[in-house]
Amino acid sequence: MAPPSENDELPILLPVPEATSRDQTRALHSRNRSVSFSSSTSYSTNRVDNSNVFGSGPLYSTRRPDQSLSLPSHVQPPESSLSSSTVDVPSEEDECVLKNANLLKSGELGMCNDPYCTTCPSYYNSQTAKFHTYKVLSDSRTHSALYDDAKGWAKRFASCFRRFVPGIINPHSKYVQMWNRFLAYSCLLSIFIDPAFVFLLYMSSDKKCTEIDWPKARIFVLLRSMSDLIFFINMMLQFRLAYVAPESTVVGAGQLVVHPGKIACNYLIGKFPIDVLIVLPLPQRMIFSILPASLGTPKSEFEQNMIITVFVLQYIPKLIRLLPLIVGQSPTGFIFESAWANFIINILTFMFAGHAVGSFWYLGGLLRVKKCLFQAGNFTMDDRINLIDCTNEVSYPRAVWSDSESVNACFQEDGFSFGIYLKAVNLTTEPNIFTRFSFSLFWGFQQISTLAGNQTPSYSLGEVYLTMGIIGLGLLLFAWLIGNMHNFLQALDRRRTEMMLRQRDVKQWMSHRLLPQDIRKRVREAERFNWAATRGVNEELLFKNMPDDLQRDIRRHLFIFLKKVRIFSVMDEAVLDAIRERLKQRTYIRSSMVLHRGGLVEKMVFIVRGEMESIGEDGSVLPLSEGDVCGEELLTWCLERSSVHPGTSFVDSMCS
Repeated sequence: MAPPSENDELPILLPVPEATSRDQTRALHSRNRSVSFSSSTSYSTNRVDNSNVFGSGPLYSTRRPDQSLSLPSHVQPPESSLSSSTVDVPSEEDECVLKNANLLKSGELGMCNDPYCTTCPSYYNSQTAKFHTYKVLSDSRTHSALYDDAKGWAKRFASCFRRFVPGIINPHSKYVQMWNRFLAYSCLLSIFIDPAFVFLLYMSSDKKCTEIDWPKARIFVLLRSMSDLIFFINMMLQFRLAYVAPESTVVGAGQLVVHPGKIACNYLIGKFPIDVLIVLPLPQRMIFSILPASLGTPKSEFEQNMIITVFVLQYIPKLIRLLPLIVGQSPTGFIFESAWANFIINILTFMFAGHAVGSFWYLGGLLRVKKCLFQAGNFTMDDRINLIDCTNEVSYPRAVWSDSESVNACFQEDGFSFGIYLKAVNLTTEPNIFTRFSFSLFWGFQQISTLAGNQTPSYSLGEVYLTMGIIGLGLLLFAWLIGNMHNFLQALDRRRTEMMLRQRDVKQWMSHRLLPQDIRKRVREAERFNWAATRGVNEELLFKNMPDDLQRDIRRHLFIFLKKVRIFSVMDEAVLDAIRERLKQRTYIRSSMVLHRGGLVEKMVFIVRGEMESIGEDGSVLPLSEGDVCGEELLTWCLERSSVHPGTSFVDSMCS
C-alpha cells in the first residue's frame, strides 16, 4: 500500500474529546489515549495513528486490548513518541485509581469496621475499582471471543483459580476480628493439648511395662492436626493482610501498606519463621514414630530430651503469638476490658502454667520408674528391653517379670530414690487418663502456689532444674497476678485517691495561708460538696477536647432551663447558644451569699437544684427554687442599654 499523500482524506474515526469523569478514568486501561500531560485539548491532523481505520472495514482494532495500567503523570515518554495529540488533565479519580493500582490487580481493600480507625485509606474508591476491573475483563473476553486466542488450558485454569484467591485484606474488618478470635481459641486448645501428649504414656500394672493409649492418641492427634490446619490457613492469610508501615507512624496516625509484594516480604522477614515452627507436626511425629520405637531403650533421657525439644520449639512460640491477641497489643486483636475477663485470663494463665509443670512432673516420674526397671536384677539387658515395651512379643515368660520382687519394688514409694517424683510412682499405673491429668494439674498448681516449698529434690540434675524452674515460674506468676490486682483495685479507687490527694493539698494550702478555723471549715465543706456534684470530673477540660457542634448540643441539653425564662423563650437559637457559652455551673453550700445588698449585679443565677432566699430591703423573704432566676436586674440593664444604643447587639451587651 502506497504511503498517504497530502491529498489523502482524514480518517473517518477521529479522536473525540471525552467529557465525563468515567471516560477519563478509562485512559488508565486503554491505549487509544496518550499520556495526559497538559490542561488543553487539541486535535492533530499532521499524523494519524495506525490503529485508526480508513474507509470501510471492521470498526474495531485487531490489536489485543492492553490490560496494563498507564504510566503516571511524572513518567512521560519523549514528545516525539506520542501517537496522538489528544491530551487530558488527570482527574482526582485517575490519581486515586493509579495510586491503588495494586488493589485493582489483587482486589479491593476490605471495608474497615473500626469506628476509631485513623490508618485505613479514605481515598480508595471501591466503585471505581470495580468499574475498571470489569472494563478490563470485558475487553479481554470480547477479544478472545472474536479471535479465539486463548493460551491453553493452563491459562484458563489459572484464571479460574485466581477468582478464589482473596485480595488485599483490611486488618480492621469485622471478618478479620472474627478470625482472630477463632484463631485465639484454636491456639488455646493447641496449648492445652501439647503438654497432654505425655499422659498418653503409662505403666501397665499387670505387665509392668510401658504402654501408649492409642484410642486417646488418635483423638489428640486429630485435634492437634485441626489446630495446625487452622494456623496454616492463618499463615496464608498473612500474605494478603495489609499492615501499618512503622515509618509512617512517626508523623501522623500511620498508613496501611497494600502492596502484595511488600506485605509478603514483611511477613517473611517477620513472623513467618515462628509460624513455621508452630505449624510443624512434631507431636504427631513423636507419638506415632519416635516414642513407640524408644519405649524399650535403656536411655530414658532420649524421651525426655525429645519432649523438651518439642516444648521449646512449639509451646513457647505459640505463647508468643497468642499473648498479643489476648492482651490486645495486636492492632487486629481483641481486648478483654471487663473485670471478669481479666479474672478469667489470670485463672487460665495459672491453669496453663500448672498444666505444663504437672506434665513435666508426670514425665519425670514415668522415666524414673523406667530407670528403676532397667536396674532390676536377674534379667539380661536384652530381656529388659523387650519386657519394658508392652508391644514386644517375647519368649521369656512375662509372668516371671511381673512377679519379680525387684520389678515390683519399682512401683513402691520406698523401693527407689524417686525424689520429687515420689507421688507420681503409683500415678503412672492409673489406667484412666483423666485421673492422671487431674492429679498432675493439682500437683502443678500446688507447687506454683507454694513455690515448691514442700519439695526436696534428689541429686539428679533434672529434679534440681525442675524445682528451680517451678520456684522462678511461681515468683513471676505471683508478681504478675499481684500487679494485675493492684491495677484493678487502683482503677476502682482512682477517684477516691484523687479526692484524698486534693484534700491534702487544700489542707496544706490553708495551713500555709493561716486561714481561720471557720473559713477552713467552709472550704472543706465546699470541696466535698463540689466533688460530690461533679464526681471529680473537670467539665471545662472535657469541653475543650470536643468538637464545636458537640459542645453546642451538650450545652443545649444541660441548659435547657434557659428557655423557661420568658424573655429568653422568644429569642433566636443563635443568641441562646451565645448565652449558653457564658453559662458556668457553680455549687454553693448552705448559708452562702450569692448576691449581697448594695453590690454590683455581675451575673444572673439560674437555680438548677436546691433552694435560695431573696431578702428585700424591707426584710421580706422570697423563696426561690428550681427553675427560678436571680439577678434579673442585669437583664433589664442590658435591654435598656440596647434600646439606648441601637447599634449594639444584645450579645455584645452581655459580653461587656
